Amino acid sequence: MTIIRRLFILSWFVILLTGCAPVPSNSNSTVSTQSSPSPSPAASVSPSPANTETASMKVTLPLLDALLTDDKFVARVKQNLKLSDQQIDELKNVSSADVARLRESNAEDLEGNGTDAPARAEEKLRSVLGEQKAQDLAKLANEYWSKGDTSEGSDDVQMLKGPNAVPSDTRVVVNIPAYRMDLFRDGSLVKSYKVGIGYPEFPLPLGLRKAQQIIFNPTWTPPDSPWVAKMKNVTPGETVEAGDKLNPLGPIKIPIGLPSLIHGGKSPSRIGKFASHGCVGLTNAQIKDFAALLAQAANTAEVSGKIDTYLADKEKTQTVKLNQTVPVELRYETIVIEDGKLHIYRDVYAQDTNTEENLRSVLEANGLKLEDLPQRTDILNKLKDVKKETVIDLGSVAQKGYPAPVSLDTGNADKRGPKPRIKS
Repeated sequence: MTIIRRLFILSWFVILLTGCAPVPSNSNSTVSTQSSPSPSPAASVSPSPANTETASMKVTLPLLDALLTDDKFVARVKQNLKLSDQQIDELKNVSSADVARLRESNAEDLEGNGTDAPARAEEKLRSVLGEQKAQDLAKLANEYWSKGDTSEGSDDVQMLKGPNAVPSDTRVVVNIPAYRMDLFRDGSLVKSYKVGIGYPEFPLPLGLRKAQQIIFNPTWTPPDSPWVAKMKNVTPGETVEAGDKLNPLGPIKIPIGLPSLIHGGKSPSRIGKFASHGCVGLTNAQIKDFAALLAQAANTAEVSGKIDTYLADKEKTQTVKLNQTVPVELRYETIVIEDGKLHIYRDVYAQDTNTEENLRSVLEANGLKLEDLPQRTDILNKLKDVKKETVIDLGSVAQKGYPAPVSLDTGNADKRGPKPRIKS
């Protein structure tokens, strides 16, 4: 099986129902302002004595189903875990059966909790492999999934260490439970966006990714999957042209490593909710705004004035290479001190992160101890039951922590603040 074919198969689940499209793109035109992107400056480490790592994503059966279509992953599993062909087949059967269940239940229309997906996966894996090998497989799958497509770009930029780490360089930070994406340039927060995130069964991966190009008027290739057969005027493997109403990507997509994208095409009603199958979703207006600011932050400022020109011919796909690779951090932080306030977010992917231990780590990173807070009892009570977000004013740490949103774009044009300007 060719590399291109493996990439195509692996990325099919990202577009299950109406989600993202495969990362590889057949572009009609490529615009490059520099032959080789230069990495952004090394990031500083947050002042966290706990040095807490970002939570690892728990494996779901749909995620495993996608990975098991990749020959390289299967070979690694067989070699590292000493699995037989029969065990691999059993894993494929239980994972594909769960995907079929989701299709039948119309998972996209459920605000769902889907938070039982990791537990369901653990149970099925144990039944096939036993306790130890099930744990080993989950660890291997998470590692493989989190790295994304590392075939391009340098590895000298790392994920920031510690809870609520604030960049000192140019990078994008997505905090999944907060449904929030921030663009930093040289350590300054330029703009914040509310986003749609992956459904629990199809979670956004965690870890460091890279943005190296912006693709205008992207095409879409539907996968060879039963759900596609139910769609009118769509054939698996046949390119859906840019601008076609059947193309779910919107006017712009930004690949950030297989199988994830930052892309448009989402309605305002899906922003701040589950909205995709492994991607960061924005409205068309949001993605145009973000692409312009990203280009400026990546020292490709001349692109900002050409976006409308690129998008004018909806049938012409154009790829713009950024002059500077921009790191993209996909974080999972449900406890955040932001500008003197403690934010506790719902554990949307059931990662068991709203714990007293994690709370203490976040507080200690800001020079605080839980015992010294007069709100201690209230905080611990609210930690146990968060509907979506709880905010507690700590007072004593005013102006400390992760920065508050800047010009927050909620996806609703009437609620957006003034457009920020970046000095070139």
